[in-house]
Amino acid sequence: MENTGELFIVGTPIGNMGDLSPRAAETLEKADFIAAEDTRVTGKLLSAIGVKKPMISYFEHNKAERGRLILQKLESGQKVALVTDAGMPAISDPGEDLVALCVEHGIRVTAVPGPTAALSALAMSGLPTQRFCFEGFLTVSKNGRRERLESLKDEKRTMIFYEAPHKLIATLRDMYAAFGDRRITLCREMTKIHEENIYTTLEKAAGLYSEAEPPRGEFVLVIEGAPEKAGEEDEEDRFIKAEKRAGELINAGASVSEAVRTVCREFSVKRNALYSRLIKRE
Repeated sequence: MENTGELFIVGTPIGNMGDLSPRAAETLEKADFIAAEDTRVTGKLLSAIGVKKPMISYFEHNKAERGRLILQKLESGQKVALVTDAGMPAISDPGEDLVALCVEHGIRVTAVPGPTAALSALAMSGLPTQRFCFEGFLTVSKNGRRERLESLKDEKRTMIFYEAPHKLIATLRDMYAAFGDRRITLCREMTKIHEENIYTTLEKAAGLYSEAEPPRGEFVLVIEGAPEKAGEEDEEDRFIKAEKRAGELINAGASVSEAVRTVCREFSVKRNALYSRLIKRE
């Protein structure tokens, strides 16, 4: 008999309860049980929408044991809703391990989209949104944090980080030291009563708070990517030009392989990558 178990990844409000979607509420109501980061937090959410369901805690320090238990229930045919305290499960969250476990064992996984702090902050940042990277939380280790930031100093995409208030001052100072003075948007307490967006630069941001006046609330930091170096052309732009030139050669009678060999020398792009792009266009 076909297994009918299913894992629902349910996005929950990041602050404003009104952001819970009707589909999310319906999914929570129909699930056989709910896997929650903190059952007390999820209990308040369920109470607000008038839903009573069995819950099991699933968080960083019990994910291996509880993951196996949840998998057994899914394999028995139960429908499970996975929620985090706020936002989309499996994004900078141990839920990613449960999803991977389900994929490995052939369990159907369905997303019920909801609020996501990273993308909401990016949309409000005023910084380029076409290309971006999500870096999540930095390590609590001072040396590890600085090494990670140093590795990102040449990243040209807009960068998104999560940060807790007690680490924010040190993180901003380290970001300024690693990246120099770039634009940054600090999104604090999004969708909550004290929501605040601060549009500034890293140099100024590093001096916004002090030990006497510490920051409060959860932060999303959106930082401008590294500027293009003089004479440096973006790799994607080179590929676009290379594709166009290769297409002209192919239309003139050259084979794909011949066009790739010629164009790769001219535009300094990787042969296999260009070949794959051209094949997809066929």
